[in-house]
Formats: sequence, structure tokens, C-alpha cells
Amino acid sequence: MTKSPVYILAIESSCDDTAAAVLKDNKVLSNVVARQSVHEEYGGVVPELASRAHQQNIVPVIDVALKKASVEKDQISAVAFTQGPGLMGSLLVGSSFAKSLAMALDVPLIAVNHMHAHILAHFIDEDNYDKPEFPFLAMTISGGHTQIVRVDSFFDMTIIGETTDDAVGEAFDKSAKILGLPYPGGPLVDKYAQSGNPKAYPFTKPKVDGLDFSFSGLKTQILYFVQKNVAQDPDFIEKNIEDICASIQYTIIQILMDKLKMAVKETGIKQVAIGGGVSANSGIRTTLKEAEQKYGWKTFIPKFEYTTDNAAMIGIVGYHKFLENQFNDASVVSKARIEF
Repeated sequence: MTKSPVYILAIESSCDDTAAAVLKDNKVLSNVVARQSVHEEYGGVVPELASRAHQQNIVPVIDVALKKASVEKDQISAVAFTQGPGLMGSLLVGSSFAKSLAMALDVPLIAVNHMHAHILAHFIDEDNYDKPEFPFLAMTISGGHTQIVRVDSFFDMTIIGETTDDAVGEAFDKSAKILGLPYPGGPLVDKYAQSGNPKAYPFTKPKVDGLDFSFSGLKTQILYFVQKNVAQDPDFIEKNIEDICASIQYTIIQILMDKLKMAVKETGIKQVAIGGGVSANSGIRTTLKEAEQKYGWKTFIPKFEYTTDNAAMIGIVGYHKFLENQFNDASVVSKARIEF
């Protein structure tokens, strides 16, 4: 048996946020994120700039995380880090630091799949947040990923549906860009949608077999819709921004819910958990909670700070891997694409 408490120092650097967290068993003591504003003027993440910013941020972020947690370096039981998927330059900053720190402290090193972490974030011990029971369905929705996963245990997960092209977060951000909104545009679409009519402009949902998703056709449809209407009225977007955003958001939510309903029907599993940055969207959260009453589901929505990329979710996977002695040596390599 592992002696309690277990202190996990976790590092997340898969994209443009440098994050560090300290967990005592399955409780978060600190969860620190340094966001990079440098990408806003480019309308998207620039990989080279992201990796440079990680190099500047990683030492102060880890230092702040340890101080906030009131934990000394010699108390750390293991160092967990994001192995992938993500931007290669960004991942290498986190993995190199994690390897060096684990070696210096002579503690185990734990590599974590970023996608597993979004799912297992539900097992962080938080007041007023229930944990799903196995088996459950997890829908991970973010800027780079859209998946439905059957989760049978902490380390037994199967992808049963995923996007064939673009991720749902990209669909939100690209739609926002078409409307002239600044990056990242997804939260702004959500903000405007709350005041609009979701059925003002009906968009066609893509026809994709099974539990897979597609969003590229919807993005093209939105582009042509905006171009056509702006040609007729140059002020069309400004006059109708709330209704346009509400209609886009409604269509995307319906696409997600159609596949979730199908997944529940096929598996017979009525426990549904969501994760990833797009799960912060208010429309998705409301619709999922309504599904509890409508379809008899039990739904799980993580605390807001555990939806976007963060190190606490890396730490909870690290904790459960620690209990199973699933450690890595310094030869472990970062991977931009990683087997689920």
C-alpha cells in the first residue's frame, strides 16, 4: 500500500498555456496557469512563439505552484507531465523540465496523455462535484479535439466516436473569425448567443455515419452565408451579431447532442461527462443539464478551471498512475500525436 499523503507536482505545456499544479492525493492544493497573450494579434497560436514563452514561464509558474500549495520540493512524491498530444516545441519544454526535476529530486517520473487527463479531471476531489461511476461516456470537446469515449476504468478507455476533420473548438473560433471577432472567438460567440434567437438562421447539420463528427462543412456554410448577406447589406453582421452567434451555437450543440444521444442508445450507458475547453460554453452546459430531466441521464460537468488546459488534470492522472506504479524513465519521448 502507498503511504499517504502522495504529493504530485504536475506540469502541462501542450499548447500555449504554461501550467503547474500540486496535488495532495486527489485534492488540488494549487493550480497555476500562465496564459500567453502574444498569439492574439496573429489570430491563432504560433508554435515558435508558444515554445519560447513556455521557456520564460515554466520556472516561475512551478515556483508559484509550490509556494501556493505550501509544499517543499523534498515533499514531492512524483513529477507528472504532459507527454502529448500537442505542439512539439511546447511539449518538449515541459517534458525536459519534468525529467530534470524528477532526476534532481530522485522521484518517479510520470508521463500523461493530455486527452486522458481531460476525462479524469472529473476525479479531482472537489466539494459539491460528484464523480462519475464506471462505466461512463466522456465527450471531450476542445480547440483541437472532439471525441466520445467509453470509460470502463481509470486506464481502460475506448474512443467510440471522433471528428473526421476539424474540432468543435475550431468551428467556434473560425466562425468568430468570419464574423470579425478577435481570437479566441469561441467565448465571444457564446457571449453574443445568450442574447440572440437560436433559430433565426437555420444551418444544415452534416450527415456523418455512426458516432463520428464533421465540422468543416458547417464552417464553409457559415462563410458563404455571411458573404452572401454582407454583399446585400454591409452592416448585416453588426445588426444581427446576437442572432447569428445564437444560430451557430445552437447548430453546433445539436450536432454534439445528436451523437451523444446515439452513443447512449448504443451503449446503454446513461452517465455522461464532458471535458475540454469548449465544455466551458454556457449553451452546452445548459443543454447537458436539461438532458438529465429529458432523457434520464446523469451528467457531469467539471469545475470551470478544470475545463481548459490546466495542470491539475495532469496531476490527477499522475496520482492514479502513482498508485499503480506506472512510472517512466528519462528515455520517454514527447509526441505531437499519441496513441490514445
